[in-house]
This record gives sequence, C-alpha cells and structure tokens, in this order.
Amino acid sequence: MPQLTRRTFLRASAGVGALGLLSGAAAVSWPELMDAAQRRPLADGDGVAVIVTLYGGNDGINTLIPYADNAYHDARPDLAYAPGDVLHLDDQLGLNPALKGLHTAWGDGHLAIVRGVSYPKPDHSHFRSMDIWQTASPDEPVSTGWIGRWLDSTGDDPLRAVNIGAVLPPMAVGAKTTAAALSPTTTAASASRFASTIEALSAPDDRDTDVMSAVSASYRTTQASDKAFAHLGQPASRGANPLAAQLDVVAKAITAAAPTRVYMVSLGGFDTHADERGTQQRLLQTLDEALTPFLQQMATDPHGKDVVVLAYSEFGRRIRANASQGTDHGTAGPVFVAGAPVRGGFFGDEPSLTDLDDGDLKPTNDFRDVYYDILTHTLGADPTPAVGSGRRSLGLL
Repeated sequence: MPQLTRRTFLRASAGVGALGLLSGAAAVSWPELMDAAQRRPLADGDGVAVIVTLYGGNDGINTLIPYADNAYHDARPDLAYAPGDVLHLDDQLGLNPALKGLHTAWGDGHLAIVRGVSYPKPDHSHFRSMDIWQTASPDEPVSTGWIGRWLDSTGDDPLRAVNIGAVLPPMAVGAKTTAAALSPTTTAASASRFASTIEALSAPDDRDTDVMSAVSASYRTTQASDKAFAHLGQPASRGANPLAAQLDVVAKAITAAAPTRVYMVSLGGFDTHADERGTQQRLLQTLDEALTPFLQQMATDPHGKDVVVLAYSEFGRRIRANASQGTDHGTAGPVFVAGAPVRGGFFGDEPSLTDLDDGDLKPTNDFRDVYYDILTHTLGADPTPAVGSGRRSLGLL
C-alpha cells in the first residue's frame, strides 16, 4: 500500500471537501446550534431528514435476505443464512438477524425497504460510486451534492443542513451554500491519539496548492474551535457505538427544535471482502442498536414525529461468495427509509438472483427516486434542482 503522507492526505481531502471549504462551509458549535433553537426554532410540522451513509458497500443480499430462494443458498453455501435464522418479513424475504429493532419497525408499519436500488451503468469503485450517490449525477462528475443544491435553491442559512463531524461529505456542498459541520465531543484518549496528526496536517507549507492550503487551514480552525469550546457540555455518547453517539447529538438537536431540516451521519467498515458474516452482522447490529432507540424517541417527540431516516450504501455486493468467505463489489442493494411519516412495506421489484449482469444484480430502482420523495414530502421542496427532471415518486411517504 502506498504511504499516506501529509500531502497525499490533503490532496484527497481537497478532492472531496475543499469546494465546500472554499465556498463558505460553516463550523457550528453545540452552543450556537442551541442558541439558534431558542431564537428561531423549527416550525411545527416541518419535516426533518436524517441521512445515514454506510460506507464500504454493504452486502444487501445478506441484509435483506432471500432466504426462500435456492439460488441464494447455492451461490454462497457457507455465507448464507438458514431460513430459521432470518427475521421473516414475508414468505420470501427476511432481515439479517442483527436487525431486530428494524424488524419491529417493519411490523409497526414504519419501515419502507426499497429493493434493487442503484443507477444506470453502475460503477464498482467505492469513490466513484459514493460520489454518484452523493452528487446524484451518474452521467458525469459534478462539484455539488444533492443536499448542497437543495440548500442553494432554498436559502442561504447553513444550519438548515448539519453534518455530524468536522469533514463535510460531498452531498453537503452547494455552489453558493454548504451545510454546517458540527463536531461531537471527542474523548481525551482519542484527542490525544490524533493530536500530533492534526498538528501536522494543519501546519502551513509553502509547497501546498491553494486548495490544500484551504484544507490545512480548516484543521487549524477545528483545533481552535475544539479548544475554545472544550469546557462546554455537549450530548453524551452512548457506549462504544459510534453511530449511536452521532444520533444522540441529532436527537437532542431535534427535540430542542434546532432549525435544521437535514442531518447527516455515517458508519463505515462495510467493505467485507473476507470473513464477511461476523463482521457485517456486528456492523448491522451497531446500525440497529443506534437507529432503534432513536426512532422510538422521535416517535414520541413533537418534532420527531416528522423525522424520516434514510439509510443507504454506495453499492451492494456480488451474489457469489469469494474464496475468502466474503463478497466483492456489486451493484444494487436495498435502501431503508424509516420513521412515523413512512408508508411501510416493500417498494420496487426484488432483483433476480439468476438473471444477472456479468455476476451482478440488475438494478430495479434508481436512487434519485428515493431522494425525490424525501425532497418533495419531507423537505417540501421542488426536487428538480437537486435531482434533475424526470424523476418519480415511489410513494414512500
């Protein structure tokens, strides 16, 4: 593996986030967000979208499991789940046994599963595929994300979209406006571990390009902000679950009526080329143990009742297991949409496990149609600036 130097890291950071930094990305502190909640609270009835990105390419076939299909068991004899181990949704499909809370949400009618989601001519590269999902532009690379374009078309307040974490994802970057970045509290141990790294990344260097200098400056700003607000209380994290810690911050912001319509959180580690079963099941349990109490809390809150959670990954995996008891990069996978406003059930056709495209599932739904419903019904916006024309509603909300 090539050595990761300061310059290569800054170049990579510049590629995914520098546009946002240069076009006015705002770092927001927890006290500032709470001040906004007091001064201009979220209006009653305003929908809120919580976007959960699962980085690495989650294996959708072992998430939404076609347990009754012999082709599933034939393609991955040691990786497949037995029918008795699956949380049944109907007589053909079930959820991974780690997703007990989402199974309950399905029974309550507040979980929609969109099947076979991808885009035309899927790309097997993590970076390009995630770029496509976040920019909503499968045909050509663009410099703005779908949430960024929504921000551009609806106002100039960056607090309308908040990323939990200091580095903005591409979806959050607009041409005129970017989302705000909120860094949750870090522990003393993690701060100590990364202090020297951040120090090195933030040091100015005459050899840096303008874009790299901007990224480096952002690290200096982050250092200063962390020191300035270190004495202030923030929402506490829950155990060792990184997604739960992020969603705790989101839940406290929503219940405090922060004027934010979109929150972005993430969980990584889904690139399961080897020993997939145990790794993926632990990650899905992390997802479930974070989402379940969050959704339960939202269902009882005046603002939370209008929350919709969208969980997606950049691609699914190939149907056949590889020689390392893992799976390789594929195409289509399921997207989960949950919350009180959601019309539960399956949406779109289940991809065939035998009618394949060179070993890959053939997509049956376009991800931009999922975004269409979120933009139209949750955010109450014209979806065209964000996802283009010609999209359609799936009837999720």
